[in-house]
Amino acid sequence: MNDINKPTKTLNSAPKPNLWGFVIVAVILIGASTYTYLRFTSITARIDLLQSSVLSLANNLSSTTAQLQSAINETHSSLANALNAQQQNVGVVQQQLSNYQSQVGNLSGTLSNIQKLAQIDPQLLVKYSKAYFLNENYVPAHLANIPDAYEYSSKKQLLFLTQALPRLEAMIDAATSSGVTLYVDSAYRSFAEQKALKGDYTVIYGAGTANSFSADQGYSEHQLGTAVDVIGPGLGGALDDRFDGTAAYRWMVANAYRYGFVLSYPKNNSYYVYEPWHWRYVGIRLATDLHNQGKNFYDLDQRTIDTYLINLFD
Repeated sequence: MNDINKPTKTLNSAPKPNLWGFVIVAVILIGASTYTYLRFTSITARIDLLQSSVLSLANNLSSTTAQLQSAINETHSSLANALNAQQQNVGVVQQQLSNYQSQVGNLSGTLSNIQKLAQIDPQLLVKYSKAYFLNENYVPAHLANIPDAYEYSSKKQLLFLTQALPRLEAMIDAATSSGVTLYVDSAYRSFAEQKALKGDYTVIYGAGTANSFSADQGYSEHQLGTAVDVIGPGLGGALDDRFDGTAAYRWMVANAYRYGFVLSYPKNNSYYVYEPWHWRYVGIRLATDLHNQGKNFYDLDQRTIDTYLINLFD
């Protein structure tokens, strides 16, 4: 076959541009850009929404935190107030308990005092001298022998109240240690003994004179067992006013109260004549108060004297 008649292609000729391809590419690019823009806009909107949500959450969290802190503060304040109230209640209860304990202690002390008083003869501090009568059957519950070393005469046994005897002995021992000789010449006398003694004095001196220095039976302090007649050397056994000129008397005036003894009938008393030898045990507390105040036993009201009964043997 002869190919001479076929047209020959020119080597230098260029292909025509494909416009549809450009259009397609442009459409693709525009679509991609539009999609990207729309996608970006959607993402931005979501970011804004998230930021708004985060801000709202932050505000809610701040508000909730503030509310929680306020609740904590209120709870703390309430607990503190409650604790303070409870502490005050505890203080009140403790004070009440202390008061109760004090009352119990007072009751216990009162009971102890009552028991103590029940063991002390109330007659021992009564003013028996022409004003108060002591029953003829009265005898102290407990009497003890005064040791011979303290008696002026060994011919008769002298008795003294048992609870007060140690004070009598201590007083005479103290006088002896000070170089003063002191003896007991008379102590407890029963109703009958006082009656016999008063009868003897009446016979010897007459009723008027005897009444001025000797008590009738039932009115003598000696029946209580707490009164003694003391004497020193050089008086020949006589109980008279000369005793107040002795060292023994001066020592008694200065020191007897320390052992619970007082002079029953000092000068110018309204009961009996002056008896410097007659001393009565009334307890250290009462004797000391009388000494310090310059008073005599019979100067006091009986109700005042009775307040010292509980301390009679202290």
